[in-house]
Amino acid sequence: MVPSLESGGVERGTLEVNDELVRQGHRSIVISGGGRLVPQLIKDGGEHVTWNIGKKSLLSLKWVWPLRKLLRDENVHIVHARSRVPAWIAWLAWRGMSKKQRPRFITTAHGLYSVNRYSAIMASGERVISISEAVDQYLRTSYPKLDPSRIRLIPRGIDPDEFPRGYQPSSQWLDQWYKDYPQLIGRPVVSLVGRMTRYKGHHEFLEIIDRLRREVPDVHALIVGAEDPRRQGYASEIREHVRREKLESNVTFAGHRSDIREIYAVSNVIMALSSKPPEAFGRATVEALNIGTPVVGWDSGGTSELLRHIYPQGLVPPGNIEQAVEKVKQVLAEGASLPSDHPYLKHYMLQKTLALYEEMAA
Repeated sequence: MVPSLESGGVERGTLEVNDELVRQGHRSIVISGGGRLVPQLIKDGGEHVTWNIGKKSLLSLKWVWPLRKLLRDENVHIVHARSRVPAWIAWLAWRGMSKKQRPRFITTAHGLYSVNRYSAIMASGERVISISEAVDQYLRTSYPKLDPSRIRLIPRGIDPDEFPRGYQPSSQWLDQWYKDYPQLIGRPVVSLVGRMTRYKGHHEFLEIIDRLRREVPDVHALIVGAEDPRRQGYASEIREHVRREKLESNVTFAGHRSDIREIYAVSNVIMALSSKPPEAFGRATVEALNIGTPVVGWDSGGTSELLRHIYPQGLVPPGNIEQAVEKVKQVLAEGASLPSDHPYLKHYMLQKTLALYEEMAA
């Protein structure tokens, strides 16, 4: 159960688990408000139920009774909630069933949520998956009543075949890319990848680019990510920042892209600047590093964990713009040597997730 299937790490992880469940002969039913990833989920053999279970409103509780009926009628063994509103709906539906009838209830904490009663639902599963060391520590610290034996650390992982080391885009892709964005030809590209939401650090990114261009005049910033229709004001704020600081010749907005692998490959540096809250995991960081593109990011949350294990040279104290500028300058001038081995692979994530399902169903 997820709010929607538009884009993002939670949604892509849901598709990956769906695909593996089907591959192993299980039935996978995903409930969400729908989105652009639904056709892929169905193509992979999953089933989709379109319910608006992501809206933060008491009206969303109307789905408790239909869900309880679905769990009974479809003989569901595991109900897995991956966001707060869906988790509340799932928990209320599950709690109202007899112990003999009800499935096992699992939650995954995908974020470093504000600590309150609303967020506490993510610590209410019979098993609670933490997606990183940062989330694991958050759960243990924020919810002292949560029995540590119920927590399972299952780091997210990427597909190394989808993001292979040294990947190079096709000549056709490059021709079209530079036709669409001729301003990038022959210039060092520093990219920020992620939805246009405040915690991703777009303002800090633009400050870094503003200072960096004084010493590297031809540097070009690429902002990649969909604009959240609920937060159009924030997207307008970022565009106004660009105009106010006269950064138009140094910044390009690429919007939502499905060719993220190619964009990592043509970028010289990827920035990871999430804060308040920091990144819980940071899928884009691992994807870029696996291809061989260096990442410079704040030493906090999941970004800290990933860079510490794969590319510690990319770590910068949170909010330290000057050090970030110096680090990017260094990478642009000298390049970076990245290890090819790391534990953040999809294979391990899927193996551990399905092992937990089997453990609970048994």
